[in-house]
Amino acid sequence: MRKRSFKPNQASETFVPEESAALSASLDRNVEALKRIFSLSDDVSFRTFLIGGTVKAELVYIPGMSDRQEIDVSVLKPLMRSEPAEKADLQEVKNRVLSIVSVEEIGTIGECARQLIKGDPLLLIDDCERALLLKIAKWEKRAVEEPKTEPSLRGPREGFTESIATNLSLLRRKVQTVKLKLQSLQLGRYTETDVYIAFIEGLAKPSLVEEVRRRIERIDLDSVLETGYIEELTEDSPYSPFPQQQFTERVDIAAASLLEGRVVILVDGTPNVLIVPVTLVTLLQAADDYYNRSLYSSTLRFLRYCTLFISLILPAAYVALLNFHQEMVPGKLMISIASAREAIPFPTIVEVLMMQLAFEVLREAGLRLPRQIGSAVTIVGALVVGEAAVSAGLVSAPIVIIIAFTGIAGFTAPHYSIELSIRLLRLLLIVLGGMLGMLGVMFGIIAIAIHLCTLRSFGVPYLTPFAPFVASDTKDTMVRVPWWKMTKRPSFANGRNRDRLAPGQRPEPGRGEEE
Repeated sequence: MRKRSFKPNQASETFVPEESAALSASLDRNVEALKRIFSLSDDVSFRTFLIGGTVKAELVYIPGMSDRQEIDVSVLKPLMRSEPAEKADLQEVKNRVLSIVSVEEIGTIGECARQLIKGDPLLLIDDCERALLLKIAKWEKRAVEEPKTEPSLRGPREGFTESIATNLSLLRRKVQTVKLKLQSLQLGRYTETDVYIAFIEGLAKPSLVEEVRRRIERIDLDSVLETGYIEELTEDSPYSPFPQQQFTERVDIAAASLLEGRVVILVDGTPNVLIVPVTLVTLLQAADDYYNRSLYSSTLRFLRYCTLFISLILPAAYVALLNFHQEMVPGKLMISIASAREAIPFPTIVEVLMMQLAFEVLREAGLRLPRQIGSAVTIVGALVVGEAAVSAGLVSAPIVIIIAFTGIAGFTAPHYSIELSIRLLRLLLIVLGGMLGMLGVMFGIIAIAIHLCTLRSFGVPYLTPFAPFVASDTKDTMVRVPWWKMTKRPSFANGRNRDRLAPGQRPEPGRGEEE
C-alpha cells in the first residue's frame, strides 16, 4: 500500500507557496527556493561543489540527521573525481557514480523539503529538472534493551525502541515468514509520522485488517507523537474505563499476537506498539505464562485473577461491612476494629478515601521522581505517613493494612492499563459501599459486568471466550493448558487457518511409541 500524507489546510500552511512548484533546470533557482523555505533553520547545510570539475551541483543535508561519513565516501568523493563533462547525466550519476543502495528521483520543491527534514540528503545538479534523494539518514537512537515496565523472569529480553526501522527489523526477525505484511501510512499534518499496520496474511481476518486501516486513515490531526493518539481516536467506546487496545514494548508479545491473528500498529518515535483486538482475558496474561510449565503458570494466573478481584472490592467491602453489616463480622474481630477506631474522628468511608488518596499520591510521586530516589521516597513516605497518621489518631491501623494489601494486590496486574481501570473503579465501589452497603457494592459489580458484556474491541466481544462462550478458547483463560493441547488459535482469527498443530502431529505425553 502506498503512503498517504495529509496536506495542511489554509490555516496551517507549513511551506511557502512554491512547495507545489516543479524543480527548475536552473540550479540557482532551486537552491534559492529551498533557502527561502528553510530561511530560519540554521541546521540545514548547503554544500556547493563541481561534478568532475565542470558541472555545478548542490548537496543539501541536515548534519545531525544524515550519515556524514557516507556523504564523504559515497557521494562527494566519487562525484568530484568523476570524468569531466559539459552536462551531467542524471541517470548515469544515479546508476554508475553514486555507490548508495537507495537513490530516488523527486521533482517538486515541496517533496524535496519534506524528504530533507526526514534526514535524507538532496543532490541538486545544474540543468536537471529532478533532484536525487539519497537514502542515508542516520540519527542517534536508543539501543535495544529489556522493557523496564514489562519485566519477565524467563524469555527474550528484547524491547522495541523509538526507531521505526529498528522495530520493523525486530518484528521481522521474530516472525520470519513472507506472509508477515507491513502496510505504511503517514499521519499528522506537521509531524508526518510513519505508521505501520502489521499482520500475518492468512491468520488475520481481512475484514479486521480493513477496519483497522479505515479507522487510522480517517485520523486528521496536526501531530501524532505516540500510540496514545491513535488509541483514543480508534477505540470503540471512548468513555469506557477499560482499555480496548493493548500496548506493549515487548517484541515477543507483539509476535505472539500476530500469530494469534491480531493486528499490530507501530508508530515511529515511540517504543510502544498497539495490539488489536484485545479482550479482558488477554490483559490478564503475562509473558511468563507461556514460557513456564503449564501447571505453574496456571496456578499463578488463577492467583492473579483472585488478587485483582480482591484489589477491586476489598476497601469497598470493608466500608460496607463496618457501616451496614456489623453482624457479618466475627465478634472478636469487630471488637478489635472498634477499639482501634475508638478515637478516630472521621467516618469509615472518609478514612478509607483519605488513605486511598495518600497511597495514590505516593505512587504517583514514585513514578515522577528520578529512579534513584523514587523508590526510596515511596517506601519512606508510606512508612512515615502511615505511622504518623495512626499515631495522630487520624486513621486506624486496620485501614492502613487494608489499603496496603489492596495496593500490593493491584501490582499483580501484568498490564499497566488494566491496573488503572481497577484503581478508578475501586473508588466508585468505595462510594457505593459507603452509601448502600454490600447492596451498593453488588450493584456496582453488576454494572461493571453489564458494561463488560456490551464492550467490544474492533468488533470482538470484550469478555470472549466467556460471553459469548467459546469452548475451544477457554484453554487459555484463567488457567493455561499445556502447549500440546492448545491446538486452535482464538476464534476471532481467520477461520480457514486456526490450527496451531498439524493433524497427526499432536503428541500424547507419557506414552512412548509401541514396538
